[in-house]
Amino acid sequence: MTAMHVRRAEIVSILRSRGKLARADWFERELPEIVDVGKNRSLLATLEIDPDGLRWVDRVPQHA
Repeated sequence: MTAMHVRRAEIVSILRSRGKLARADWFERELPEIVDVGKNRSLLATLEIDPDGLRWVDRVPQHA
């Protein structure tokens, strides 16, 4: 199975649009720029974010 990744900024934007500012701030501080959906599926479910509605990132950027 291929790992699925999304941009943290998209999730933060969803949370802020729902008025969940403290959760958005926490997510922004604690998770990497690119979020592995498989590893964080439970967290997304807790936040009521459907991973199928997010835009997938084709690959994880490599940082030097």
